[in-house]
Amino acid sequence: MACPTHILVTGATGFIGAHVVDTLLSRGFRVRGTTRSKAKGEAMLAARPRATQASRLDCVVIDDFLGPELDLSSALKGGIDAIVHVASPFTYDTQNNEAELILPAINGVKAVLSAAAEAQTVKRVVITSSFAAVLDVERARKASQYFTYTADDWNSLTYDAAADPKTSAVVAYRGSKKFAELAAWEFVNNFECRGGGLSFDLVTLCPPMTFGPVVHPVVGGPLGLNDSNSQLWKVAIASQQGNELPVARVPFWVDVRDLAQAHVEALLRPEAGGKRYLVASQERFTYEMAAEIIEHEFPNFVRPEGAPVVERQVVDESHGIDGETAARELGISYRAFRETVVDLMRQVGAM
Repeated sequence: MACPTHILVTGATGFIGAHVVDTLLSRGFRVRGTTRSKAKGEAMLAARPRATQASRLDCVVIDDFLGPELDLSSALKGGIDAIVHVASPFTYDTQNNEAELILPAINGVKAVLSAAAEAQTVKRVVITSSFAAVLDVERARKASQYFTYTADDWNSLTYDAAADPKTSAVVAYRGSKKFAELAAWEFVNNFECRGGGLSFDLVTLCPPMTFGPVVHPVVGGPLGLNDSNSQLWKVAIASQQGNELPVARVPFWVDVRDLAQAHVEALLRPEAGGKRYLVASQERFTYEMAAEIIEHEFPNFVRPEGAPVVERQVVDESHGIDGETAARELGISYRAFRETVVDLMRQVGAM
C-alpha cells in the first residue's frame, strides 16, 4: 500500500477527531475535516493557522452527516487517498433508538465506504468503532473464571433488542456501534465475494472510555466537555462538594492522544489492513482513583472535612482487555491514568 498524502477525517471538530487531525498534521500530511457546524469548522481552522495558510488543512460542512441521503463525493475531490471515519451519533437523550442512534451510525459508515469505492483514489479507511461493540454484559456477569476480551469478540445484542423502545439509550448505543461496524465489514466482504475491485482496505479501532485534554472547540466551559471527560469533571465537583462519586461501567480506558496515534498508525501500516483492534491501556481505573489524583494535585478540589465517607470503589478484575496487540502491531504506548487526569484538569481549570 502506497503511503497516503491527503486524508479526510470525518467528525474533525469532535473530541477524538480533532486529535487525529493534529496528529496527522504533526506528521506532515494534508488533512480535510468534515463538520456539521460551520462555526466549529472555522474555529478549527483558526486554531491551526500555519496548516491552514499552508493549504495543509481545510474543512467541509456536511449538514446532515448521518442522514440516509448523504453524499460524500464532493468531500473526496482533490486527491483524497485515505479516510479516518470518526463521526458517529452519541446521545443518551433519545426518543427513538433506531432512528436517532442505530440507523444514523449505519448510514454514516455506508456513505463513507460508498463514496470511497466510487472515488477509486482511497487506499485505506480507518473507522472508529468502540469497545461498546465488543462488550458482552451478560458474559461478564455470568463468567465463572477470568477471561480477556479480544478483537474477535462482539457484543451479543440483537438488532431488535437494540432498537426496542423499551431498551435504554445506553444499551442502544452499544447496538449502534456493533451494527455500524458490522455494516462496514459486510460492505468490504460483499465486494470481495462479488469479485469487485475495491481500491481500499479497512481497519477498525474499538476503544473503551476515552479521556484526556481537548483540542476541539468547546462551548460553555467545563459543561461543554464531551461525555467521557465530563465524567471526570463531575468527579472533581463531587469531591469538592463532598458528594458521592459516579461509578464506571467498565474499568477500561485509553488516553485520547494515544488513540489518535493508533488511528494514524492504522492508516499507515500496510500490515494493519483488514484488522480490528482494541486500543486500551492495561491500567484499569475507577472514579475513586480519579478523585484521589485530583485531590492530590489540585487543592481546590479536596474533599471537605466532615463530608460523608464515600463507599470504596473496587477495581473490576473479573475480566481483561487485549490492548497489547494494538500496542505491539501499531507501535504505540499508553500513558498512565494519572497523567491523563492531570493534563485534562489543568486545561479545564483554565476554561
